[in-house]
Amino acid sequence: MKSTITLQLVRTCLCLSIGLAFCSIAQAQGLDSLERGRMKDMLSTLKKDIKNNYYDPNFHGIDLDKRFKEASDKLDKATSSNQGLGIIAQVLMDFNDSHLYFRPPPTTLAVEYGWRMLAIGDKIYITKVKPGSDAEAQGVKPGDQVLAVNNFPVNRKELWKINYYYQGLSKRDKLILTLLSPGQEKPRDVALKSEIKKLQKLMAFTTYYLSDEGFFREENYEDRWAVTDKATVWKMPSFVYDWDLVDGYVGRAKKSGTLILDLRGNGGGYVKTMEGLIGNVIDHDVVISQEVGRKKTEPSKSKSKEKSAFQGKLIVLIDSGSASASEVFARAIQLEKRGIVLGDNSAGAVMTSLTFTEEHGDDSVVLYGASIPIADVIMADGKSLEHVGVTPDELILPTPADMAAGRDPVLARALELADAKMSPEEIAKLYKYYW
Repeated sequence: MKSTITLQLVRTCLCLSIGLAFCSIAQAQGLDSLERGRMKDMLSTLKKDIKNNYYDPNFHGIDLDKRFKEASDKLDKATSSNQGLGIIAQVLMDFNDSHLYFRPPPTTLAVEYGWRMLAIGDKIYITKVKPGSDAEAQGVKPGDQVLAVNNFPVNRKELWKINYYYQGLSKRDKLILTLLSPGQEKPRDVALKSEIKKLQKLMAFTTYYLSDEGFFREENYEDRWAVTDKATVWKMPSFVYDWDLVDGYVGRAKKSGTLILDLRGNGGGYVKTMEGLIGNVIDHDVVISQEVGRKKTEPSKSKSKEKSAFQGKLIVLIDSGSASASEVFARAIQLEKRGIVLGDNSAGAVMTSLTFTEEHGDDSVVLYGASIPIADVIMADGKSLEHVGVTPDELILPTPADMAAGRDPVLARALELADAKMSPEEIAKLYKYYW
């Protein structure tokens, strides 16, 4: 069974051997012969799904039979179910492909670490701290630079693997952060306790942010607007919504001279929604990209609303959390010379993928699966954004002092370009984070 997650980033590799380093919240379960056999069946099924559907028939030069045989041999030596799942995950991570990853069986265990981190430039910083959390109690603050998580060095390129590991594969009741605070010369290690919830029903596999379904707040994923006479700011957290709503959403900005579209942290979503948005801000039809698959190449096109399209100034905000459809949109705006892009380099995670969901067992069915890229996305300039991302027209990086003070220099620059002003209260409401 499979369902589409097209141009959506729901991911988070730190090149560590995750199959050999497992110790999660749950007590490690021994691996009996039955469970070992199940994991080998999972491995075999995932190999078949990749072999039949992965967009590159050469698999990036990876010998599929050899690689999966090595993983199967490692499963023979695994001593726990956690270690076994890690071995399976590592095989897919070795492809170094943003949209190829293992979705392990769902769990009833939810974890909230109490803080968020983000790549800004080439460094990683704490951006949010939950009130009342152990992180707050121990003095962790926005603007603290994260040097390592549980002694694994962290950098921009490998951050998503840290998130994937500790959110999806090895949830912890405690994490040790190595932090360097502004004005300090020496880093410090801080052991931070997590909040744990035992849910009554199985939870879907989620990644990307260090948050979990048991702590999920829908408000953080809702579109928000702030409207002045000069500009409309649209904070758009995702392209995962009905494309029929796009016309009305863009219509909110037509009374303003400028639309500031904030795609920071937007991990992507539906291609049709992205195509519809482009058609609402560009007055002519556009061939956005070519989706190059194993057997065929298909164009992604945008049908313009022509005279009904938004005609004012367009400013797009991106950061390292802007991925997939967000990146395609921002790059299309640049290539069409339709607007200006501000902020940080985007994630460089652009593939068209499908989620393949499998099940194992008869009386007790276990669900698992994988996200598998079925096409590379080649933009109108003939280039791929994978591992490259979008370079903004103006690179604007918040400093640790900005983060500590809650300042947003990227939005400030956008408002300056729009000749618009917003009160601190309006900005706070627009960007409020719900825990």
